[in-house]
Amino acid sequence: MTNIVRGVLGKKFIVMLVLLSMAAGTVGIVVSRNLANAAEPVQLPTFNIPPVSAEFEASEKPNVLVIATGGTIAGAARNGDKTNFQNYAAGTYTMADMVSQLPVHKTADVSTFQFGNKGSGSYTIKDLYDLSLAVDTALADYDSVVVTTGTDTMEEIAYFLDLTVRSEKPVVVTGAMRPWDVIGTDAPANLYQAIKVASSNKTKWFGTVLMLNDVIYAAREVTKTNAHRLDTFDAPMFGALGYVDDPAVRIYRAPARAIKAGTEQWATPFDLKTISKDSLPIVEIAYSYQEAGGGAIRGFVEDGAKGIVTAGTGAGGISSKMSQARSAAIQQGVVFVTTTRTGSGTMYDSGTGATIGGDNLNAAHARMLLLLSLAFTSDLPTIHSWFQSFGTGDVEISVDENTVLKTSIEEEAVVEEPVVEVPASEVPSVEPSVEPSAEPAVTEPVESAPATEEPVGAH
Repeated sequence: MTNIVRGVLGKKFIVMLVLLSMAAGTVGIVVSRNLANAAEPVQLPTFNIPPVSAEFEASEKPNVLVIATGGTIAGAARNGDKTNFQNYAAGTYTMADMVSQLPVHKTADVSTFQFGNKGSGSYTIKDLYDLSLAVDTALADYDSVVVTTGTDTMEEIAYFLDLTVRSEKPVVVTGAMRPWDVIGTDAPANLYQAIKVASSNKTKWFGTVLMLNDVIYAAREVTKTNAHRLDTFDAPMFGALGYVDDPAVRIYRAPARAIKAGTEQWATPFDLKTISKDSLPIVEIAYSYQEAGGGAIRGFVEDGAKGIVTAGTGAGGISSKMSQARSAAIQQGVVFVTTTRTGSGTMYDSGTGATIGGDNLNAAHARMLLLLSLAFTSDLPTIHSWFQSFGTGDVEISVDENTVLKTSIEEEAVVEEPVVEVPASEVPSVEPSVEPSAEPAVTEPVESAPATEEPVGAH
């Protein structure tokens, strides 16, 4: 009997060893595959950035590269009507041609690079990935960069660059509300003045700034406020950083990140060289209004959205139908950010849950920050921390090693809108998966869209 029992136990032991061996083998395969995936190189684009000429190298003026993407600033009047400000073909003239028509710049030696030539709304997020890398590539050799683009989505393009460009050198975004060749155009003046701002070096460590109509704004704060007026851009809660006058560039305040100049905390975590452009997720915006339905949120989720920004009423409120749809989406792992449709006002973050307070970012800006956050991690506490640090304009000034002046709320944050929280077991938490960079692979530059395909009056 004892021998029988021993035999049975021996067989069970052997079976257990086999199962453990198989499990170990499976784990080994998974680890091996993960390591193999991690070793796959990120295919980075390369750009034919013109080298700084010997003449410019010998000059005492700063070297500024203008990277052109098209837009109204490069627009041409249709049918030769130089008096029609709204009927034109955006993205017609090349930047080399435009710069050649300017007076020789007093404060900079100017070179050009044609990234693309179409309306701002025609660019994809993957295109912006390439644009950001092109800017950083240029800043390796040039003292500063001016990016020209259409004004329709200029604030989003500028904020994407602000969050992703790694260089501390000046990046100035500009454009125009009237095409290049009509009477009373603002295009040549904006281009000339943007080059002046870039060459002044006064916005070094500011991140990306936007300059139109002689006014300088922080990319995080600025928004387009009018469809036609030349003074369309404004920063509702904060105002301008400074102004461009004939003899000088005047800076009267700095964005919060400039206080971290020269420190590791200045750079954002969004280093595009470490991820593939294919890892950029779908993030959408849902607008709330009287008895707004939940169909938009459900549709976005069905289309594969990983994040959704709500532009709520008042202090970020959304309708009951939208709230129900949001709760269901959170159960599917979708991350939400709360903003207000009013144009200004702070949405405070609780620090927990799958609904994040967007501070005073507008919906378009919050979308860019959420999109980049989800591209680098799906860990909710990390995303909360990024919105509370890089997403805010909060100022902390170190007086000495024992004293720090803070303007942030240290007690429990105030949440003005009920937040639907997910049990800890259901909250997605995935460690960031960052692929190592490799030698760049040559890719073709963004092709220009024919002028005839541009919508009438696309800024």
